[in-house]
Amino acid sequence: MPSKRTGYAPWSLTREAGVQSATVEGTIEVPQNVQPTLSTGFVDEKGNWQGTKSDDEVFFAFTKHVAVADAGETLSPATSTINSLDMSGFKSMFLAIKPSRGGDYKITAVMGPDTESFANLAPVDAAALLKGSNSLQGQGDDFNSLLSDNAQSMTADVWNILMINNSLQSQRNLQFLITNNSGGESTIEVAFMRMI
Repeated sequence: MPSKRTGYAPWSLTREAGVQSATVEGTIEVPQNVQPTLSTGFVDEKGNWQGTKSDDEVFFAFTKHVAVADAGETLSPATSTINSLDMSGFKSMFLAIKPSRGGDYKITAVMGPDTESFANLAPVDAAALLKGSNSLQGQGDDFNSLLSDNAQSMTADVWNILMINNSLQSQRNLQFLITNNSGGESTIEVAFMRMI
């Protein structure tokens, strides 16, 4: 148990009379306790509470595109409640695709619908190819497609799960344009899971 010591104030009559006080001993007792802490967020510069992001625990925004013709295109997510993804605070994601027909599918990251704003900007150029610069990938400082895979081979009737690292981090109003290049009609299901 820490002891409490008192001393004389430097301006006191006792100190003026020449009585010295020792407010601190030669050794100081420093309590050493291990105490866990948990950070659940912070207050931003505007005074608003911002909760700490965490990984999505399960896939969400399931979208089913029925009978997409060969060379036909779909935009995902496209549900009644979620029509774009917000990657604010997230670095990576899993993109899951379950086609009814195996073969090649083109996957491109695009701007979401113009009915959604990008932060405080609206309207946006809906379905426009997302571009950015990333000199870490040896692309220099030029603007390049953030994600455009022309021929991703998919297996039919199972979830094909693709990992997307960093290229779409913090992107807002994000959708994926998926083109059926499998050679025939296909029903395409799509789902997402984001990670910090």
